[in-house]
Amino acid sequence: MALMPVRYVKNAQTAYPTGDPNFAVKQSFPSVVGERESDPFLMCDEFGPTVSRRAYGNDTDAGFDVPWHPHHGMDILSYIVEGCGRHADSLGNREVYASPGFQWMSVGSGVEHAEGGGTPAGERTHGFQIWLKMPRAKMGDAPRYGTVEPSAITTVDLDGAGSVARVIAGPFRDATGPASFAVTVQIVDVDLRPGADFAYERPSHMDNAMFYCFKGAGTLNGEPFKAQQICRFDTSGGSVKAAVSAGAAGLRMMVFTGKMTKEDVVWHGPFVCADRAQLRECFKNQQLGRFPPVRVPYNYKDVTQVPK
Repeated sequence: MALMPVRYVKNAQTAYPTGDPNFAVKQSFPSVVGERESDPFLMCDEFGPTVSRRAYGNDTDAGFDVPWHPHHGMDILSYIVEGCGRHADSLGNREVYASPGFQWMSVGSGVEHAEGGGTPAGERTHGFQIWLKMPRAKMGDAPRYGTVEPSAITTVDLDGAGSVARVIAGPFRDATGPASFAVTVQIVDVDLRPGADFAYERPSHMDNAMFYCFKGAGTLNGEPFKAQQICRFDTSGGSVKAAVSAGAAGLRMMVFTGKMTKEDVVWHGPFVCADRAQLRECFKNQQLGRFPPVRVPYNYKDVTQVPK
């Protein structure tokens, strides 16, 4: 079968998602791949690798790299490939998790959370925060959350010589990822040894496919492909396959494939909404202290009040 044509390969751009000039990320969408083209994905920020100066645990409110902030109407994946992830939220969750591991949230009607600062001093932190589009009909659903440690991620042997695929969400070959989102997606971390070949096959019920290379270099369908580049495929012709070959340093990439929602959303800052009226309501409720509507019955931002 013919390979999926490549629509384009573009370089990720530097972005400052929190407004802090000292916290820069490499963003592949929406700054490079626009919202309509990345559907059902909204955002992909690669942070690090950086060296941690100090680690914080679950027994303190100090040290969150990204302090408390709200979200509405999207799904979120925080995937750590080096170091340790750290998370606290309005559902009462407070966790530190190892790499390669992740936490996922189906935000729905709303959450507040804080994150980062869990990597031991002197070790590197490197990972992704990915936002996914949520169907407008599900934006009122109660939020859901899960943490997945490395041992719980299904790993698929690709060549018997060290190349592996870590299945985060959706189906991949005979495996299914543990992340649970409101949209239909396949998210896979493909880690190829030097010189390895990888044959990819898109699930036929998914109509959008993108690869993001974040380590090493090689070729994609015979053309150069290197770290911090995003590729978007043309799936309109019915082809489902792609061919990746790793170079001398190996190649590691994220596979982002999904079923497009083809819904318009209104998006401003941390809130994704069905329309402008819902967006105004989110900001109003945040200002009045009524957000998020579903939360634990204690001050979740104060670790001394968290039940043991």
